[in-house]
Amino acid sequence: MTTQPGVYGYSAVLMGSPILLKLFDSNPSLARQVFQLIKQQENLFTVNRADSAVMAINQAAGQRAVVVSEPVFELIRVAHAVSLLPDSAFNLTIGPVVKRWKIGFQGRTVPPAEEISALLRLTDPHQVVLDADARSVMLRQPGMEIDLGAIAKGYIADVVQAFLRQQGVTQALINLGGNVQTLGAPPHEPAGWQIGLKTPFASDDALLGVLQVKEKSVVTSGIYERYFLQDERCWHHIFDPRTGYPLDNELLSVTVIADRSLDGDIYTTLLYGMGVARGLAYVASRADLDVIFVTRDRQIVCSAPRHFRFQQQDFSWRLRY
Repeated sequence: MTTQPGVYGYSAVLMGSPILLKLFDSNPSLARQVFQLIKQQENLFTVNRADSAVMAINQAAGQRAVVVSEPVFELIRVAHAVSLLPDSAFNLTIGPVVKRWKIGFQGRTVPPAEEISALLRLTDPHQVVLDADARSVMLRQPGMEIDLGAIAKGYIADVVQAFLRQQGVTQALINLGGNVQTLGAPPHEPAGWQIGLKTPFASDDALLGVLQVKEKSVVTSGIYERYFLQDERCWHHIFDPRTGYPLDNELLSVTVIADRSLDGDIYTTLLYGMGVARGLAYVASRADLDVIFVTRDRQIVCSAPRHFRFQQQDFSWRLRY
């Protein structure tokens, strides 16, 4: 536990990331419950444990449908619907491609093109069969794999927020490593929580600026999080499901401000695929979303700020709205 006047911070390493919980009352018991809840949720959705519900579906691919719990079915249903959107950069069946690249897991070389091409045939979301009445999931082709890594953290952050509310907490922050979800505002900062926007490919404490939000989630996805360098190019973990290769556009990171962290996960991916111009136009039509794009040509591009304030700190980057 770490503290500053009036603030109690509790931390753990879960889901491969440092987790931080901020409260305004000393409550180690509640913090333990939160971390246990996160671990329970992770065990449902991970593909890194052979006995998880998602792995049961993957292991039965091409053979049979698997009945799952309501939370698992609902998250797969949401991920499936997003995957079927026209021109979607989100694909819940990208698992075989992700596993082959192994970016962030000792993957340091670009796979042969013929391997990527073969694996792409196993990433068709139309081959996922959902039966809501039976609450079952089936993958039609052997070798198919669901991967909820792009969406599970957001769902879990929202579960933690709901749990804290049930416990009577009105002011708190949970940071699941890229997914920040908040309750209320700090007592000493009634305008909202301050959340840093990282400078890409810099030290952890290097910030482009600071967002201020109240009762909102802030989710950032950037190519600097997991990557390797080969042939003078950055090969990162945000894939284009149409090609099986990392998305290659003008973006270094996308930050989404929304009520639900689950929506943050979904729209960081979708907006990454859209790029700046299309992404800004899309967010302008959505009253519930705000976005900040960070680009390769050193620009910080913000949508009209309805749900956040932004204070720039690194003025070597151009800020525009």
